[in-house]
Amino acid sequence: MGTGRPQRGATSNAVSGRFNLPQREWDGDWLDARSQIDGPPSAVRTSVELLRPKTIISYNKSPDVPFDRSINPMVGCEHGCIYCFARPSHAYHDLSPGLDFETRLFVKPDAPVLLRAELAKPGYRCAPIAMGTNTDPYQPIESKWRIVRQIIEVLSSCDHPLMITTKSDRVVRDLDLLAPMAAKGLVAVAISVTSLEPKIAMTVEPRAPHPQRRLKAVRQLNEAGVPTYVNMAPVIPAITDHEVEAIVAEAANAGARGVSFIPVRLPWEVAPLFRAWLDAHFPDRAAKVMAAIQSLRGGKDNDPGFFTRMRGQGPWADLLRTRFQIARRRHGLHGGERVALRTDLFRPPPGAQGELF
Repeated sequence: MGTGRPQRGATSNAVSGRFNLPQREWDGDWLDARSQIDGPPSAVRTSVELLRPKTIISYNKSPDVPFDRSINPMVGCEHGCIYCFARPSHAYHDLSPGLDFETRLFVKPDAPVLLRAELAKPGYRCAPIAMGTNTDPYQPIESKWRIVRQIIEVLSSCDHPLMITTKSDRVVRDLDLLAPMAAKGLVAVAISVTSLEPKIAMTVEPRAPHPQRRLKAVRQLNEAGVPTYVNMAPVIPAITDHEVEAIVAEAANAGARGVSFIPVRLPWEVAPLFRAWLDAHFPDRAAKVMAAIQSLRGGKDNDPGFFTRMRGQGPWADLLRTRFQIARRRHGLHGGERVALRTDLFRPPPGAQGELF
């Protein structure tokens, strides 16, 4: 495994051609000698651009997730997790699912106003809204933009249920909002812990908070009455799967309500990015990792099918489920089924339509 803390996750920045977008070409033979002319390239910096969507709630009919609607206040994620299944979404913006996904971010500052307007529509039917289903709502730029906090303020003001998934301890910043919501049965949180080993964690998730900080957040949230779970997402064969029992034990020690897992998924452009990352950081076991992943995914790098994409299939998947079941029983935990959130308290926010004009 490579040494030192990697600054970014992806090892390349190829632009996707999946949507028939114009291909970029560097012009000029002088680029072959640019390092001699200009010196070493500077570190890649994060940039943020604004998106102005007309609506903010996204709906889905997937049988694999326990919600039918979500809010994604940001596009791209600075955490840089190499396995992130949201990376292909950057191709929609004619940007690379590689380094662009980690460094060229988008925010939706109108999200709170749009949310109020959508919740105020006469035909709106209340059901839990999920955040953190595509990119992490508590990635570093939230500290400045505070869009997620404003969204929670809107939901709290009208007693709307919320589910949050994150791998950041920044979520505790909003305990003053989440704890009162939890007292009404309106919120649940899942915190992702992929590895407890710092060297592995900082290679797999280079800009995400230390795993012990996440576990501390699990304890803080649960002690404040916010039902919080741990999700080992994803489990990466031959890299993190040896930690299953240890993560379940640490989750129990932190007071988690339950523990769940998802085997690594490699949709679209994620597969070649992941392979290149393996070759760079784990060349000694790259072939073994991919063989195990293909065993999970019906002989392919990825299985997009409903009912199997989140669970995997075959002997490796069966063994993983068995290990989790045994570890959960040992510590008195269940499988991470989220608490049923109340919808009967919802009341539409008043006057939201006028705020758009």
